[in-house]
Parts: sequence; C-alpha cells; structure tokens
Amino acid sequence: MKAALVMSLLALSACARPPLDVAGEFSMTTVRDAQIAERPGERVRWGGTIVETRPQRDETCIEIVSLPLDRRARPHQTDQTFGRFLGCASGFYDPEIHARGRDVTVIGTIEGTRSGKVDDYDYLFPVVRAEAIHLWPEHAEERDVYYGVGPYWSPFYWGWWESPPYWSRPPIIHRRY
Repeated sequence: MKAALVMSLLALSACARPPLDVAGEFSMTTVRDAQIAERPGERVRWGGTIVETRPQRDETCIEIVSLPLDRRARPHQTDQTFGRFLGCASGFYDPEIHARGRDVTVIGTIEGTRSGKVDDYDYLFPVVRAEAIHLWPEHAEERDVYYGVGPYWSPFYWGWWESPPYWSRPPIIHRRY
C-alpha cells in the first residue's frame, strides 16, 4: 500500500516539472519591470502567445504577448498580461510553425529594449537573447465524446415498468475534453 502511494506521488510530481530546455532558476523580473528600468544581463524565463514571427538575415525575432506561467512553465491562458516582448534567437524559425496564437516559453538574457509599434501605438519591447525557445503543442480542441454500448435487453436499465420493448441503451456518459 505504501509503495503504491509513493509511486503515485512520484508520478504526480513528474507531471508538474517543466521540460528540460526551460527548467532552472531565473530572475523574477517581469516584462513591465524591464520596460520601466532596463535590466540588461538578467536571465529570465518568459512565455506567452506568439503575435508574429519575423525571420531576418541572421536571426529570428518573435513578438510575444507575455502571460503568467504555470508550474510546468507553460503560458496560462488568461486576460492578465505583463506586456509584450521580443524573443530573438540566431537562425531561422519558420513563421508557419511558430505561428500566431501558439504558446511559447523563452529562456534567455535581457539585452535591452527596442522601440516599435502595436498598431499605431508606440511601444517599448524588452528584447531577450533566447538560449531556448520551447514551442508548446497546440491545445486539443474541445470535443464531445459519448460512451455507451447497446442496444441490448435489460430490465434494470430503464426498469421493467417501462412499456415493451425492453431494448434500450445504457446511460450515456458525456465528457467534454
């Protein structure tokens, strides 16, 4: 009994860990903190939803709406945001894969800020020189799943008092995923 309890606790704790490429200890600096006072050289783990991916000559910069991270370092979908930032990494990141709306977690050091625009609004983007960019799998679409077996005869499912025939389906379990 104790062994089963220990094994289940180990399994649960393994589920709450971030992937290896985004694990570790990082500064608690937020995007807003980096906009107010430049903090170059601080190592951060920020994440959010991709707005746009811009490949350039030697690097790719990804504009990200910052969101709070859960225990696994995955962005938590909420209306709370810390602002926007740019995660820039050497090499080519395909904009079709790193597409608008995908969740991403970035590990790197703050380089400074870069002026830009969000529509017509002048915006100051903190820039993170990315060591790792973890693209999370897309969320599964919600779908209705019905479980049930039948038809078969049983006087116990809908009761023998129902009018014949007694052919019926068992109760359907409805789950939303």
